[in-house]
Amino acid sequence: MSIQIIAEAGVNHNGDVALAVKMADAAKAAGADIVKYQTFRPEALVSRYAEKADYQKAATGGGESQLDMLKKLALRPEEYRRLKDHCGQIGITFLSTPFDLESVALLDGIGMPFWKIPSGEVTNLPYLLAVARTKKPVVLSTGMCGPEEIQAALDVLRSGGAPRITLLHCNTEYPTPYEDVNLRAMTAMRERFGVDVGYSDHTPGIEVPIAAAALGAAVIEKHFTLDRGMEGPDHKASLEPEELAAMVTAVRHIEAALGSGEKAMSPSEAKNREIARKSIVARRAIKRGERFTEENITAKRPGGGVSPMRWFEVLGAEAQRDFGEDEMIEL
Repeated sequence: MSIQIIAEAGVNHNGDVALAVKMADAAKAAGADIVKYQTFRPEALVSRYAEKADYQKAATGGGESQLDMLKKLALRPEEYRRLKDHCGQIGITFLSTPFDLESVALLDGIGMPFWKIPSGEVTNLPYLLAVARTKKPVVLSTGMCGPEEIQAALDVLRSGGAPRITLLHCNTEYPTPYEDVNLRAMTAMRERFGVDVGYSDHTPGIEVPIAAAALGAAVIEKHFTLDRGMEGPDHKASLEPEELAAMVTAVRHIEAALGSGEKAMSPSEAKNREIARKSIVARRAIKRGERFTEENITAKRPGGGVSPMRWFEVLGAEAQRDFGEDEMIEL
């Protein structure tokens, strides 16, 4: 199965469904498999006392609460149906992360193919149960988590009926410092929990998702925006469309390059085998009946003759005919 690439539109539509539609088009053009949004009712997600994260304050200023910020970014429930229908028309999978129980019900009602659970909901038991009871596959981000919290969430999801779970390694700082990525944790999770793993990236560039592909990620998620200069909390930590396309292309190249793991000559290199390898040839003219010695034979390109690996078999043998200089030896 190929790596699933999720283009995370998130709230980078700034609450404008027309912009959200354009983001689906851009994700499709970039080659992503899935475009993902975020679904929430602001009052159900945060209390009036919740502050914005430091990165949100840096991007949008500190004069408003998190609730006030989210009210500007929320889409109306009926607009998710429009987005899903548009994605179906252009041939990209629609996905949206729910952040509250009402949003789980809303997205289940419009036929979400699987769930993407954000890192912040890993310890939300009622939420995990609601998702699991839909009996759909789950992709679970694990930012800010230790192994015990991941195991507890897995237990809840499995006992509730989730048929398949993929864990995404993630760091929830925006942008994530490279020294905090700890990408090897992705492979460690695969070994510890026995599930498919992937990576949700918040670093500034595209190098780390490409490395995740090389390490065997089944899913790669990356935020994108139509314009990093737009106002909003997540634009500055997102790729622009041409950067997203470059990431997708690089991931596909790595995916193709990983191969089967069996060491064998590839079809493309077979034509070079005789050109690059060597045969035992006459170092100088050799007369019939003369013995082959290290003074009158050597190894030179091309291959196709007696292999130099038979060197000691050839030494001391008697020439059965005359050989000119550089002519391949025959036994």
